[in-house]
Amino acid sequence: MAARQSRVRRVSAARLAVLGSPIRHSKSPVLHAAAYGVLGLDWEYGRAEVGSGELAAFLDGLDASWRGLSLTMPLKAEVIPLLDEVGPVARATGAVNTLRFSDEGRRIGFNTDVGGIVAALRESGLERVREGVLIGGGSTAGSAVAALAELGAEAVRVHVRSPERAAEVLRIGRELGLRMSAHPIDGIEDAPAADVVVGALPGGTDLGLRPSEALLASTLFDVAYDPWPTTLAAQWSDAGSPVVDGILMLLHQAVLQVRIFVGGEPNTPLPDEGRVLEAMRIALREVAGR
Repeated sequence: MAARQSRVRRVSAARLAVLGSPIRHSKSPVLHAAAYGVLGLDWEYGRAEVGSGELAAFLDGLDASWRGLSLTMPLKAEVIPLLDEVGPVARATGAVNTLRFSDEGRRIGFNTDVGGIVAALRESGLERVREGVLIGGGSTAGSAVAALAELGAEAVRVHVRSPERAAEVLRIGRELGLRMSAHPIDGIEDAPAADVVVGALPGGTDLGLRPSEALLASTLFDVAYDPWPTTLAAQWSDAGSPVVDGILMLLHQAVLQVRIFVGGEPNTPLPDEGRVLEAMRIALREVAGR
């Protein structure tokens, strides 16, 4: 964990940002600005292009006005050795997407992707899962498996291009008590049904495969949301099956981030959270067009 001199941080005005590469497309600034407007907080939330290997220097250059950061790829694992404390969900998934600076300057890491996926699926009417399918081993795959476990899943089948890409996801699922199995990516063409299929492919990916009719009859949750619809989402929609837009995950994980930045942890609702959520939803609809 990081070792350095702590600095007391001001909380009346604060700076925050989303970091990653590429980052220009991020909708996080719009979401957070909407939330802080409702909460009456004069906080600045921006974006910064920070690539692999650049995070340590970026963090060391921040002053006491900084309250927190949102992290996207390729920084979610890279940040962990730079932290003073890692929350339990982030530790279980090996991924941190939220960094909160305490008033003493300690760096505390959280994972709100898991909670965002759970909330997105519940909002869409999927309260409980017994068996899930994961397509792809992208950056959010581990969080997706953890979310399925939280929804009661007992088993998850993972379809990836190579066994190496499944190793970490399989480890995460097994440590959470799930029965995990890895299968070739083209196995989706004759795969059996599941309660939910999670697409964890990078945005814009077209596998050139057609999922089985049994799989297409399942609910699809696609983590990717830009460009939309994804190839998987279009296939499911054409089959007349339910599709959960990954933009709902973006919304709900951002609410948890705001809770962390405001109150220090993700489980305490914000003051007037209903209004905050609605303002964020409207702002997201305006920039995403849906």
